Amino acid sequence: MPRQESGAGAEARADGPGAVGARRFLLCLYLVGFLDLFGVSMVVPLLSLHVKSLGASPTVAGIVGSSYGILQLFSSTLVGCWSDVVGRRSSLLVCILFSALGYLILGASTNVFLFALARIPVGIFKHTLSISRALLSDLVSEKERPLVIGQFNAASSVGFILGPMVGGYLTELDGGFYLTAFICCCVFLLNAGLVWLFPWREAKLSRTEQGRPAGDSPAPWGRTDPPEQQPATPRQSTASTRPARPPWAEVASTLRDMKSLVFSEMWDIFAVRLLMAVAVMLYYSNFVLALEERFGVRPRAAGCLISYSSALGALGGLALGPLLRLYGHDGRAILLRSSALTCLLLLLHAAARSAALAALCTALLAVSTAVGRTCVTDLQLAAGGARAGGTVIGVGQSVTAVGRIVAPLLSGLAQETLQY
Repeated sequence: MPRQESGAGAEARADGPGAVGARRFLLCLYLVGFLDLFGVSMVVPLLSLHVKSLGASPTVAGIVGSSYGILQLFSSTLVGCWSDVVGRRSSLLVCILFSALGYLILGASTNVFLFALARIPVGIFKHTLSISRALLSDLVSEKERPLVIGQFNAASSVGFILGPMVGGYLTELDGGFYLTAFICCCVFLLNAGLVWLFPWREAKLSRTEQGRPAGDSPAPWGRTDPPEQQPATPRQSTASTRPARPPWAEVASTLRDMKSLVFSEMWDIFAVRLLMAVAVMLYYSNFVLALEERFGVRPRAAGCLISYSSALGALGGLALGPLLRLYGHDGRAILLRSSALTCLLLLLHAAARSAALAALCTALLAVSTAVGRTCVTDLQLAAGGARAGGTVIGVGQSVTAVGRIVAPLLSGLAQETLQY
């Protein structure tokens, strides 16, 4: 048994059955993250090859790829805020089901128009991991949050280990891409069923009374479960007597409250997130295609390489606990060093003249980006406080979406210009 356990595990010894239920709920969330990235990673590395097989030029492929980022830009903040208002359970189910619809359409895409159409529901509703991280933030204390989010990212990365291998194998069969997209749809439907069957009543919030009054926001899992009867404080009594407002009004109010916070206290964090997103997504946007054209690496071998690097990324997420102790829980110091390492590895990969050096850089990049991503998310939540975790993460995803818009366009233009 490791010396330092996760937040829910530590609470289990002190608080008894309630914390054991919270630990069980955390494990269920880890499974959601695993299935989400398992399904996505079967398809996403193959998108550039498929759209090219449909006859799209690199520039058109870049525009279609950017459409996903444009939709994420506008939907991330709204969906995150919506999850704060209506609850995590309802928002998770809706997002997973509409994402499944998008991958079902992708499995029937025999032309560029259907391919672009399939990206619309995915671009709007593919926020499973963001809502899950917001729910994790609701479940654990601030000190335990980076460790638990790191474990969640590690569990999700396990899905990214298996998915590319399965997708790379299936795509070499006749009609393999369409079969892969259909399997991805089925994985999302399975994920929705698991969320529906989650032990929501066993989840025990550790931060309900720490930063957010009970009357200001519904429970993270929605309004389906009756709250426990507790003596009402004067502030809670006042909040309970306020007239109920429709969800859209609650969303607008939360966004107004977050506006000043984002622009005054969090602009530097989001600037770092934007630069990281553009650099990493520019690297991954045509990863499989670049390996094939530069070194003659087949999609199956590229899928195995992605799986191998994802395994190292999962180890990087698990190693975040020792790193936090080493740096005295200074997330900014860890982020600075991981960003410097990412920059160096990207330069080495661009200059690589052999597939072996490129594979080494890819593996180490998975570790550095996994650590950096977790640190940025924790810094966002620490600056935003407990009042609207879904909104804070949603704004961060909108910033990342800008990278999803810029990276495919830059990649397509670079290929068109340099014939790389």
